[in-house]
Amino acid sequence: MRDGLSRKAGWTLAALGLTALTGCGPSGGGGGFGMGDMLLTAGTRQAPAQSAEIRDVYCPTIDVVDGGAALQVRGGREEGSIRSQVTLGEIARECVGQPDGSTLVKVGVEARALLGVGGSSGRYDVPVHIVVKDGSTVFADRSRRVAAAIPAGQTQTTVSVIEEGIVVPPSYANSFEIQVGLGGGGRAAPGRRRG
Repeated sequence: MRDGLSRKAGWTLAALGLTALTGCGPSGGGGGFGMGDMLLTAGTRQAPAQSAEIRDVYCPTIDVVDGGAALQVRGGREEGSIRSQVTLGEIARECVGQPDGSTLVKVGVEARALLGVGGSSGRYDVPVHIVVKDGSTVFADRSRRVAAAIPAGQTQTTVSVIEEGIVVPPSYANSFEIQVGLGGGGRAAPGRRRG
C-alpha cells in the first residue's frame, strides 16, 4: 500500500512540475527564452526563426552586351588567322526575394577558350563583365578575370564565373536588368537575350 502511495505522489509531483514549467515561458508567444526552453535545450540558446525566402520573383533574362559574346586574338603565320578566341557559353541567373522586399541576384557565366590555327597551349586571360541595373541606376558593376589554361595537346577549355550577393532594392525589384559580356563591357545589344 505504501508503495502505491509513493508512486501516486511521484506522478503528482511530476505533473505539478510540468505544469509549472509551462508557465515559465514568455507570455504572448514572443519567442523568448524561458525556463521550459532551457530544460528542453539543455541550456543552449535557440536561434530565432527566420522569414522564408521568396523564390517566385521577377528575374529577367540576361542581355549580352554588344560585342561581348566573343574575343579574338589575331596574328600568326597567315594574315588574318586567329590565334585564340574566347566565347560565351552557358549563362544563368537566380533571383531570390528577401523578407524586406529586396531581391538577391546570382549570375553564372561560362566561357570557352579555343585555340586557332596560330595558337598554342598556355594560359589565356578571360575578362568577364557583369552589370545589374535599372536604367542609369547601377546595383552591381563587376569585372572578373579568370585564367583559362589550355594544356599541350588540347585545343580548348572551359571556365566559369559566379557572382553572388548582388542586392536589388525593393523599389527596383520588378524592373531591373542583367547584362554580361566578355571584355570591359559596352552597350546592350537589342534582341540579344539569353538565360
